[in-house]
Amino acid sequence: MKRKITVATFVVGLSILLLIAPSAMAKSLVLNTALTYPSSLPILGETITYFSSKVKEVSDGQLIFKLFEPGKLVPAMEILEAVSKGRIQAGYSNPGFSAGKLPAGPLFSSIPFGPEAPEFLAWMYHGNGMKLYQEMYDRAGYKVKVFIVNMVPPETAGWFANEIKSIDDLKGLKIRFFGLGGQVMQKLGAAVALTSAGEIFPALEKGALDATEFSMPLVDTRLGFSKICKYNYFPGWHQQATANEIIINKEVWEKKLTKSQRAIIETCAMATVVNMLALGEASQAKVMKENAEKHGVKNMYFSPQLISTFHKAWEEVVAEQAAKDPFFKKVYEDLQNFRKEYAYWAGYAFLPRESGAKPPQK
Repeated sequence: MKRKITVATFVVGLSILLLIAPSAMAKSLVLNTALTYPSSLPILGETITYFSSKVKEVSDGQLIFKLFEPGKLVPAMEILEAVSKGRIQAGYSNPGFSAGKLPAGPLFSSIPFGPEAPEFLAWMYHGNGMKLYQEMYDRAGYKVKVFIVNMVPPETAGWFANEIKSIDDLKGLKIRFFGLGGQVMQKLGAAVALTSAGEIFPALEKGALDATEFSMPLVDTRLGFSKICKYNYFPGWHQQATANEIIINKEVWEKKLTKSQRAIIETCAMATVVNMLALGEASQAKVMKENAEKHGVKNMYFSPQLISTFHKAWEEVVAEQAAKDPFFKKVYEDLQNFRKEYAYWAGYAFLPRESGAKPPQK
């Protein structure tokens, strides 16, 4: 009788445990995730740590993006290939780094003289942006599912050792510059390199670079640019808004993730976009003021003549790219059509901007 009671008690206890704690007994799905940006970087690194923590929290620990710093799993510039082939399950990167193989890639990240963040997100989420983004990878044979996971506000136009008074000051200048904006700078005579985050400061110290752009003042100052380059130029004509991506191996997405887990990833990605955009907007003014007051940095604004020259060169670059790559042309035309429609709304909706408004020079 005692034995029967013991067995019955065990069965009842096990049944209760299975009912009240299924998540504790389920096995977590871990996605090894390679990073392009160090997780320690403000905003750019915070993006992926915030996203992964939210996914873990919302999934009650059943879905984990395990983060690996740049180069620990695969070289940063090989993340797309590695995720597509299933060597790793996921990656945090930027489509602009694949421009050599995917010319349209930069259009899903940052566009010179392109839309600001609200308009960019409108095209991505409620225009054809995300559809075309996925199509780009599918057409090229990459087996990945893509989401944007952040959208950051305008970047600086660059850090320079000397004042830029005319286009002649850019000729022969060795500068780190990203994406389509880099092609504009090349057209204007600069010697452009796409140097990774951790290599920029040493290159500036050694004279391998004369100048650089990378991100927002908060990020750039953390990387030490203000110690060497005392002229920080605005506006960020080349990156008025910038998106980064989370990519997941297609087989993992379709066969290993449940419908609920896929929804968690999509929702957390959108939540991360909103949070990082807000954080980016909230964080720059204080850093700019400190750079000027404590570090002798001059926050500069390009002259209308220089901005006009950049814009003219950009129009040449985009025409050349569209002529060379049909998919680039397809994406850019779709974006331009969206922007024409959006402009009707924007023309009525927003207050006029003060012409030439800029902070006082120190």
